[in-house]
Amino acid sequence: METIQQIRCGSVNCFLVQSGRAAILVDTGRAAYREKVLRACRAREEVSVRLIVLTHGHIDHVQNAAFLAQELCVPIAMHREDAPLLADNRRQPLSSNGLLGRLMLSATNRSFQKDKIPPFSADFYLRNGDLLFRYGVNAQVITLPGHTRGSIGVLVGGHSLIAGDTMMNLPYPRPSLLYNNRMMMLRSVERIRGLEPQAVYFGHGRPARYKTKQE
Repeated sequence: METIQQIRCGSVNCFLVQSGRAAILVDTGRAAYREKVLRACRAREEVSVRLIVLTHGHIDHVQNAAFLAQELCVPIAMHREDAPLLADNRRQPLSSNGLLGRLMLSATNRSFQKDKIPPFSADFYLRNGDLLFRYGVNAQVITLPGHTRGSIGVLVGGHSLIAGDTMMNLPYPRPSLLYNNRMMMLRSVERIRGLEPQAVYFGHGRPARYKTKQE
């Protein structure tokens, strides 16, 4: 039985997905929180993190990837489309929606300009439908392009989705206020709804639980 632990890193969330003694880490947060994320990964000696999955290439989700991969001795995986963002987040320009979105976009662009991602490259690339059983967890990769070209989600146990930034819970669950391609993102949101997840875990904001048709 998989469990999902949210690790709050300021305004950004990382997630530890655990099944028995195996775990994967989804996203890594900013540098200021790297020790907090590392402590969460090492909180139980009998649990071994076996993989870092990055939902997309933005700095607030990947800045600790190189550090954590070295400390935990694990590979890093992401979608190939977002690999260029590791060198410069501005390679996929963002647009915004609404007043809150414009405020977020201004802060995000300032960060893209001044903050740096410690160099690393993915050990392998993920595709839609990839299963993560070999890393000890019942989870599947779902491609969700739009926020970035290579945005992905992780469907855990067939019922809970880690959505990255395709959706945000600010101040309620909705499509991301920032996007590289709005129409693609809205189609990805529809895909999430079509999966009928019991719970959605957002890169920003609290998780949300939903009733399924069976309930």
